[in-house]
Amino acid sequence: MLLDFYPTFKLQKNKDKPVYKKMKILFLGDIVGPAAVRHISKSLWDYRNKNRISLVIANGENAESGNGILPETAELLVKRGVDVITSGNHIWKQSAARDYLEGTETLIRPLNYPGVCPGKGYTIAEADGYRFLVMNVQGTVYMEALACPFESVERALEINKGRYDFALLDIHAEATSEKLAIAYCFDGKINIMVGTHTHVQTADERILPKGSGYITDLGMCGVQDGILGVRSDIIIDRLRTKLPAKFALKDGNPVLCGALFELDTSCGVVTDVRRVML
Repeated sequence: MLLDFYPTFKLQKNKDKPVYKKMKILFLGDIVGPAAVRHISKSLWDYRNKNRISLVIANGENAESGNGILPETAELLVKRGVDVITSGNHIWKQSAARDYLEGTETLIRPLNYPGVCPGKGYTIAEADGYRFLVMNVQGTVYMEALACPFESVERALEINKGRYDFALLDIHAEATSEKLAIAYCFDGKINIMVGTHTHVQTADERILPKGSGYITDLGMCGVQDGILGVRSDIIIDRLRTKLPAKFALKDGNPVLCGALFELDTSCGVVTDVRRVML
């Protein structure tokens, strides 16, 4: 049955590169707070080695206590096993990240922000002799009125044509319908697509009709005994009173949520996808 998928992807692989039949790629959901950063720092390399994972992508836009991500946190995550850090609407919360975005290839921001914004919405990472175009786009339903995510992704694919072997996309969006629409639009063109932003792991991991791997939301890396990583009493009070409140992260032992994809490099089809909760 998988043979029906084979003509879909047009691989741009260099013939001189070694052929690896299967590769495992791990995506981690929104990293929420320093506790989650510490947990990743302690456990990721061990988990990565045991499961023979070739590439790790994580969304880091909430890594600090006050949202955003600092350069030193980004560098620590890369040192401890994350290859590429994606982000979203909170990427601008830490001013130090703005200059850092201009000089790094491992931290990216949504590509549909205006071109005058620091950084890029994509990068190319190498693993097992292959080049991976890692892209990040932000939804516009119930979020900021940015450029069209569909057109922005199409433009990124065109700009990088011939520079990559496989493509990956983090869809940072609020609406599940928008995430699914983007995924079906690029099924067979982008090998793996994942959703982030809601911090709630969805149970719809799947292989789309043309062979792309997909999940609507990876969930979050953070303390689960709260509301999206924040103390539940603060959120309850805000929802009941409608008054503004300063958020405080929930204390406790964090859980790492994400999805593990198996990619057949001979044809570009995802052969397996599993939710992960560590």
